[in-house]
Amino acid sequence: MKYIIVVIFFVTVIINPAESQELDSIPNLKSVPYHSPSPPPEWALLQRQMMEALYPATMEFVEKYTNPDGTLIWRDEWPGMDGSDDGYESFYNFPLYYALGGPKEIDLLSRKLWEGVTRQFTGYGQIVDEFDAGYDWMHHGESYTYFYFFGLADPTDKKMRDRAMKFAKLYFDNGTENSNFDSKLKLIRSPLTGSLGPRFVNTAEDWVTHRPILSNYPLPYDDIPNVTSGKDWNNDNKFQFILEALNNRMMKGDVPLNLASTSMMLNAYMYTGEDQYKKWVTSYVNAWMERTEKNNGIIPDNVGLSGEIGEHMDGNWWGGYYGWKWPHGVKNKLEATTIGASNAYLISGDDKYLDLPNAVIASVSNEAKEENGKKLVPHRYDQRGWYDYRPMQPMYPTHLWYMSRENKDWERVKDLLDPEEMEKLTYKKGKGDEINTATWLGYLEGKVPTYPVDILKATYNEMLSRLDRIRKDTTTPDFQDVHHWLNLNPVVLEGLVQTMLGAPNHIYHGGLLHTSVRYFDPENRRSGIPADMAALVEQITDAGISLTLVNLHPTETKKVVIQGGMFGEHQIKRVNMIDKYPYQFDTIDHKFFQAEIAPGSVVKLEIEMTRFQNPPTYAFPWHGDNIPEREINY
Repeated sequence: MKYIIVVIFFVTVIINPAESQELDSIPNLKSVPYHSPSPPPEWALLQRQMMEALYPATMEFVEKYTNPDGTLIWRDEWPGMDGSDDGYESFYNFPLYYALGGPKEIDLLSRKLWEGVTRQFTGYGQIVDEFDAGYDWMHHGESYTYFYFFGLADPTDKKMRDRAMKFAKLYFDNGTENSNFDSKLKLIRSPLTGSLGPRFVNTAEDWVTHRPILSNYPLPYDDIPNVTSGKDWNNDNKFQFILEALNNRMMKGDVPLNLASTSMMLNAYMYTGEDQYKKWVTSYVNAWMERTEKNNGIIPDNVGLSGEIGEHMDGNWWGGYYGWKWPHGVKNKLEATTIGASNAYLISGDDKYLDLPNAVIASVSNEAKEENGKKLVPHRYDQRGWYDYRPMQPMYPTHLWYMSRENKDWERVKDLLDPEEMEKLTYKKGKGDEINTATWLGYLEGKVPTYPVDILKATYNEMLSRLDRIRKDTTTPDFQDVHHWLNLNPVVLEGLVQTMLGAPNHIYHGGLLHTSVRYFDPENRRSGIPADMAALVEQITDAGISLTLVNLHPTETKKVVIQGGMFGEHQIKRVNMIDKYPYQFDTIDHKFFQAEIAPGSVVKLEIEMTRFQNPPTYAFPWHGDNIPEREINY
């Protein structure tokens, strides 16, 4: 089944004296005027309301929980290896809010808070030389999603660009025994890596803050001497046996979770365009595809330092760190393979890489069973075989359909998800903003025409709920755990991403944000929809999108640059306005164009694209082939 996306924009333009280049300096810019006066739809008003309300909500949150230097108001000491990710997560989507069109103050604030968290957790001991000393890529992904969004907000920041290359370099083979990466075998040498190299041996101190959380999960192995329950994580005597099992069986060699590192490499590529990062991404994803093929189509969750599957697990392909058994089961394989494959597809233009996450879905789908009209798939595997049957979360197959636009992938999503979820929004808020994809799919299929209004109201209400909790919060730092602030962050963006960009939000644990389009404000020379504009993507097909742009200003024409894909990866072939006679057809043949929306107009466009035709880049339309660098003080 195919879908067309319609996006609507309302625009207000302000000229920034610091960026005073003329419009004709944008290379190959084609500007197309549109005139279609009409009252603004409800969703457009709600979208603008959300964009504007997030700013005072952000400031109230920051003023209550941070010091003037950007550090969190918290305790003086924090032990163990866990926690820096939670500090960064507290503000992780601030730069994305700015990149969507939020106030310019948010950009500098988000960078200041990044510096504050970095200094604070350096003092605690988790960060060394600006990067986490040694943790897994699920938690690195939670941290560095924040970092990747800086490239979308403003890629000219020299400090962040230099860090992008510095951090990526940590995962090149440095020829020493302390290298995080083995370039010959194409493997990351431990599940726990970072600025201090691979962490082959863990201490009790490393796990001290994470033990209470892991006590709520099944044990990593059922044959650990003297250990019978997950609650034994909290028993100091029994924990020693758990720690010994982790060190002996899990800590040497590669795991699928490490595929999230491809986002760090792609982040460096999109600043620099250097081929070394592209080769790293494609060769590493290829290595995991080869391991999956060798293991009869099931991705193994542990590969030893020699490159052998099950090297430290008695030959078993299951039992690795964040593997098929512990702690989350299939979730981590779905996330990491989708992140890695999407990144390889983005940087190469070759959709073969989607075979990797497709293999994960096939592995569990082949074992599925049906109960009460719902398809259940196994989420874990160990010596008992497949077990822990539950519905698959729809966001994972949704991401794969979104990347492939294949009809078979659309039908698979519908087969795996609860059909009731496609018909009515029951809003849920996870750690990220990516859970509510099933009803969005129902909207694309025409089943839930009110979805844009529904999701924008739901996310606005979630923002208000979090503000209420912030105002009622009387806890003191000694009684606040490391997740305290991320659970209160009022910047809720899922409704904006889905409606404006025509995409599911990024996978929380380190995924990049892959979208149908993105917007730039040409007169202010910045990322995002200009003020007084709103946008809605209504339909998506393998050939393009349907996009509605609305100018809320009653007297001024507004201009917006529309780019194919978040990173300019899609080539826009033609733009058609066919809702008003005489029909207007404009050939673009470029990765972006400028729309000039007449006062009070609601303009519906069909945008034809050739997907994944251009190298992905953080460059803005006026940057040309090279992103300029500048020193920014924050």
